[in-house]
Amino acid sequence: MRFAEDMLRLYAVTDRSWTGRQTLCEQVEQALMGGATCVQLREKEMERGALVAEAKEIKALCARYGVPLIINDDAALAVEVDADGVHVGQEDMAAQQARRLIGPDRILGVTAKTVEQALRAQEAGADYLGSGAIFGSATKLNARPMTRELLESICASVSIPVAAIGGISRRNIASLEGTGIRGAAIVSGIFAAEDIEAECRFLRAEIEKIVG
Repeated sequence: MRFAEDMLRLYAVTDRSWTGRQTLCEQVEQALMGGATCVQLREKEMERGALVAEAKEIKALCARYGVPLIINDDAALAVEVDADGVHVGQEDMAAQQARRLIGPDRILGVTAKTVEQALRAQEAGADYLGSGAIFGSATKLNARPMTRELLESICASVSIPVAAIGGISRRNIASLEGTGIRGAAIVSGIFAAEDIEAECRFLRAEIEKIVG
């Protein structure tokens, strides 16, 4: 699946902390039904075989909705399960190496926390950036909040689109208007919701207002 900017609008990042009544796959489908435009599978602790099986299941689900599946950090897994792309952080694989592994046709996202990192990622072939943690993070407790001014500078410094990430929810998403972002990557604001589908409908409507 070729990258298109509107894939970033409502970027759902999985976290199995809130599974229980539903499986992760069921939760992802709720998000897709509510208007998620991209899904990132982020699993740090799973055994490899179980991770491959889950990634294939969620890939098939995303394909039914015409939405890309991005694998967090693991370019080899993205190729193995034929995911649509990979997202790498600054502490993970270098963007150039990730691009070599996934080839020219898969999507490459890179975390950028400074203008310098944003420019390097763009030069290395990133399709989009993830920048934050704009409101801190409920899932990465050591994530330092990013100032609005820095987010604006990152968006202005590159020609590729930027998705804000970090603590985004219905309470604060509207305040991202005017920053230059083209989407919002959301973890607990989606997957901790009582009604994931309804929450995604609300968040999708809000981000569409922001990006115009």
